[in-house]
Amino acid sequence: MSGPSTYEPKTGFEKWLDTRLPLIRFAKDTAIDFPTPKNLNYWYTFGAILAVCLVIQIITGIVLAMHYVPNTAMAFDSVERIMRDVDWGWLVRYIHANGASMFFLAVYMHIFRGLYYGSYKAPREVLWILGCVIYLLMMGTAFLGYVLPWGQMSYHGSSVITSLIGAIPVIGDTIKTYLQGGPAIGNATLNRFFSLHYLLPFIIAGVVILHVWALHVPGNNNPTGVSVKDVKKDTVSFHPYYTVKDLFAILVFLFIFAFFVFYAPNSLGHADNYIEANPLQTPAHIVPEWYLLPFYAILRAITFDLGPITAKLGGVIAMFGAIAVLFVVPWLDTSKVRSMRYRPLAKQFFVLFVAAFIGLGFAGANNPDDLIVAFGEDKLVVAYTDETGAAARSESFAEYHDAEHFIEGLDESAGASMEVVKSGFKWLWAAQFLTFFYFAYFLVILPILGIIEKPKPRPLSIADSVLGKHGQGSAGGTPVPGAANAAAPRDDA
Repeated sequence: MSGPSTYEPKTGFEKWLDTRLPLIRFAKDTAIDFPTPKNLNYWYTFGAILAVCLVIQIITGIVLAMHYVPNTAMAFDSVERIMRDVDWGWLVRYIHANGASMFFLAVYMHIFRGLYYGSYKAPREVLWILGCVIYLLMMGTAFLGYVLPWGQMSYHGSSVITSLIGAIPVIGDTIKTYLQGGPAIGNATLNRFFSLHYLLPFIIAGVVILHVWALHVPGNNNPTGVSVKDVKKDTVSFHPYYTVKDLFAILVFLFIFAFFVFYAPNSLGHADNYIEANPLQTPAHIVPEWYLLPFYAILRAITFDLGPITAKLGGVIAMFGAIAVLFVVPWLDTSKVRSMRYRPLAKQFFVLFVAAFIGLGFAGANNPDDLIVAFGEDKLVVAYTDETGAAARSESFAEYHDAEHFIEGLDESAGASMEVVKSGFKWLWAAQFLTFFYFAYFLVILPILGIIEKPKPRPLSIADSVLGKHGQGSAGGTPVPGAANAAAPRDDA
């Protein structure tokens, strides 16, 4: 999509600057005159929204770093001081904390739009991979930032994640020790996490520049997935057409952002994080922030050993595999049609995939043993320690006196206790089913659909789609020259 520059310096200063540092030429070619498809909808505005979110996070993060103290004895109090004593500190912190949620909300919209319209297909594979790198860096930055307030969820959440790293064979314990700065989480850990949390946003900004560069080589994809045939007919200049559209979308997004900052600043967080970290008191239910919940559910869904792979290691592999599979989507989708707008079956499975991803989020937010739907009768179970010292559980008892009689027959050292077991469909089972569907969508459904699905007719050009012209055989379409070929799959991937 990129071509020869059309910029011509007019003043003496512009000519002087252009021969030394062509900033004006670069801005005009990439942000003003850049040819952009005519038919981009509001789903394509999330790229600009993400750029605004990144700038907000970096600026507010720098201000917060001026007042934050990365010390286990002072971190929690320093955050409270920011909230109470620093001028406008409460506003800066709420913007930064809710900004992370807004950032991920926008990035999920951006990713789902890319999946639906096939923005990962050739020649945009590098563009997609760079986007996945940004997403991975965002997740790492968000996790590190979640630890810094040093509340109960911060401390115990970091303990869970670092212990998972230790499950990696051979090198896991070494990586865990270096990350923690010692055998346990403490001052060194907090200092490392603070340094990395401060550094990673600037790395993200660097990868974003590469991402935008990779976008400007082939140009924007569009809802039809049809490549630009005629620059004059199919495209308009980015400014003013899309700068105005992006600005409107950014303002709407900022209104939503402002609602959370001023009216519900803590609704997206967890109340336990306002309790100072206590290594001796573990929260009843440790959960990450909402935007990491789907992958947390995948981690907990693996409760069984697979040969030499323990359940703990299997969960780690599944969690990172759920992210890694995104990197190879361009080669997993075998369809030659980019946009799912013209792939009815793919569109239906995509809706199911989005629903499964949201379902994984709910599964991650709930206790695995909690019931979604209850059925059957409640049973009494006796938990005790057997003769070898191992934890054991009895079979279910229908009556209380039966369980009591069983306990009387045990030794006092068994430490027996009764608990009520409810029958029904658990969140764990839902997470396991949805995890299976998540991987099946990328590894099985996309490759098979690309082979067997017959796409609907598509417009011959972007200009035709704007004018409402479609290929022969489409409902309500107007035949256009060459429409006989429009119904057949074309190599527009």
